Amino acid sequence: MQIGRVLSLAVAVAVLAGAPVLVAQNNQQPNRRDQERRSQADQRDIQALVQTVDAVASGKQPAPADIPLRWDGNHFLRGGDGSTYIPFTVVADASKLAAPGTALYIRVVNKGAAAPAAPAADSNNRNRNQQAAPPPTYPWDNVNFIEVKGDGRISRAIALKPGEYEMFIVMKERSPLEQPRNAPPAKMGMLRRDITVPDFGSAEITTSSVLLGSVEQIASPLTPEQQQENPYTFGNMKVVPSPDAKLKKSGELQVLFWVYGTQANAGKPDVQIDYNFHQKTAEGEKYFNKTAPQVLNASTLPPQFDVAAGHQLPGSLVVPLASFPVGDYRLEIKVTDKISGKTFTQNVNFTVEA
Repeated sequence: MQIGRVLSLAVAVAVLAGAPVLVAQNNQQPNRRDQERRSQADQRDIQALVQTVDAVASGKQPAPADIPLRWDGNHFLRGGDGSTYIPFTVVADASKLAAPGTALYIRVVNKGAAAPAAPAADSNNRNRNQQAAPPPTYPWDNVNFIEVKGDGRISRAIALKPGEYEMFIVMKERSPLEQPRNAPPAKMGMLRRDITVPDFGSAEITTSSVLLGSVEQIASPLTPEQQQENPYTFGNMKVVPSPDAKLKKSGELQVLFWVYGTQANAGKPDVQIDYNFHQKTAEGEKYFNKTAPQVLNASTLPPQFDVAAGHQLPGSLVVPLASFPVGDYRLEIKVTDKISGKTFTQNVNFTVEA
């Protein structure tokens, strides 16, 4: 029985336009760039954030914990420059903030890399003509000044080459322009997390992470500044990921992902995607239902679709949940490349609630 539908071709075209240029903005050396245009208060915040990460990474101090930060999830997608685009969400305890204005610093280092050395102290014995060592560079290094909303959810994106990394995410209360005397130290919080970035550049068939949530069209693409705040927006399509994969029976299951490594004839792939639902019961897992296969080929894709132009192949599904009994499910997504004969399977777990 067919119980689902795919997203409209209009949305697919928007994805084609947006997916190849997924780029996150990386401000290398935020304590140096644009410092002439930043206020002295912002410079103090940047310096405090950078020095705190340096000290924690080198083991000279524990991570600050005045503002609890929690990792809420991330996804991996192929970017437009050969890197992997990684939108993610963290949650801050907004009740700990005196005001919503904060500075957020994200630094990513290669796993196992040595902590940056402290700058050498100047002395009369030092050769004053000797140039100071250049500041260290990192795979990712970025500061944003943001307003934290009441739910504390903050989404951003980074872009990295495949590999093993460690992330430092630090939040600091924003300094006032005029610092009162004897003011208590500004609150700070830090989250450290290891991250393994997959390689989507191989010839083997694979998929991006599966986005599960709600999908809506927007009138026009976002500006670069808006994109930083909304990293789950792709061209004219905005995705709001479900934080816990718990869905209402009165609603819909919506999934979106991209297929990589398929073969093509005249720029067009020939791919079939099968969606099979399995219900988890006390007696074990059992088959529940399936949708009609999604076919992506020259007859179903937009005429302008061309693998050689860098267009990415989207897979998507929308399923009303009214016929699903309350409980836990596994969605099996099987991608078959009919040209190469290769297959790839992804699984997504979700829960249907009353």
